[in-house]
Amino acid sequence: MKDLNKIRRDLHQIPELGFKEWKTQEYLLGKIQEMPQQHLSMKTWKTGIAVKVAGTNPEKTIGFRADIDGLPIKEDTGYSFASRHEGRMHACGHDFHMTIALGVLHLLSQSPAEDNVLFIFQPAEEGPGGALPMLDTDIFKEWRPDVIFALHVAPELPVGTVSTRKGLLFANTSELFIDFHGKGGHAAYPHLTKDMVVAASSFVTQLQQIVSRRIDPLESAVVTIGKVTGGFVQNVIAENARLEGTIRTLQPETIDTVKEEIERIAKGFEISNDCSIEIDYGSNYYQVFNEASYVDKFKEIVKNEGINWQDAAPAMTGEDFGYMLKEIPGFMFWLGVDSDYGLHHSRLDPKEEALQVGVLVVEKSIRSL
Repeated sequence: MKDLNKIRRDLHQIPELGFKEWKTQEYLLGKIQEMPQQHLSMKTWKTGIAVKVAGTNPEKTIGFRADIDGLPIKEDTGYSFASRHEGRMHACGHDFHMTIALGVLHLLSQSPAEDNVLFIFQPAEEGPGGALPMLDTDIFKEWRPDVIFALHVAPELPVGTVSTRKGLLFANTSELFIDFHGKGGHAAYPHLTKDMVVAASSFVTQLQQIVSRRIDPLESAVVTIGKVTGGFVQNVIAENARLEGTIRTLQPETIDTVKEEIERIAKGFEISNDCSIEIDYGSNYYQVFNEASYVDKFKEIVKNEGINWQDAAPAMTGEDFGYMLKEIPGFMFWLGVDSDYGLHHSRLDPKEEALQVGVLVVEKSIRSL
């Protein structure tokens, strides 16, 4: 497929949020239908797509997953092909992931691998999570792969570099939303109110003691509050306040401990601040754990193609591909795209030269795993 850059730019202009990727799905279906069809079978699920390429002498099915959703971020790249959807952006490189998947699918539609290959264009990776419900669909019941892998762009790595590791690559993660409900009133009469800005502010400080005093130092964990809202004018005591954040741990059991501690603190705050507190954990993602034997094979494939290999360190990044790896052996890897700005940044600028590298690595892996 010679027009990878154009495809990436087309997709970059139409980012959509989870389970609302209708224009993205339409575009992908159009490109898939332009390919030779004799080896292809296709099914859709919500805004997702699964395409099976029949192998020439199949002994197993190899799965490759590409996520398709964007983020609620206002783009600031200055691209001539910037997002046409206000307040939406492919700031996590999913336009790259889809383009690479299309490029490899086009090659296999013309020259199939020996084994069957399942391409999964998965919605809602950024939230609320599409991997777990997709595993429970008729698609996976009929076409369930024996091994599965995926990639993620890495802004900090140069083009031509691939990186991953055996075992844990990404953390267990959970969103965190905490709502405080008290009693508002005039700022001059605080004794007649239940101030939820004060309660929420104190709660943020208390949360920091969970990791430092409730979690084993050998079990890494992060509790971050990234957004605080409360009140609506400077001389009125706030009746409601809201904290929004994230929990990240390297062990699945640790995230349960963190949640138990948050709930314990909340019960105390309800009594001490005479208020009510509601906790919502939003989307939860399971750790990305790479099967060692497949990482070894992948590393050999990468080096045989003359591509630079770099051992990765585990990260507190979250990825719902972890649910697929929990059920199906496989791995995820980083693909260097050399951007001055990182993932989820409004100026993320991945180098398009990495598209060809990604297609080469994924195709060779499919044919050799």
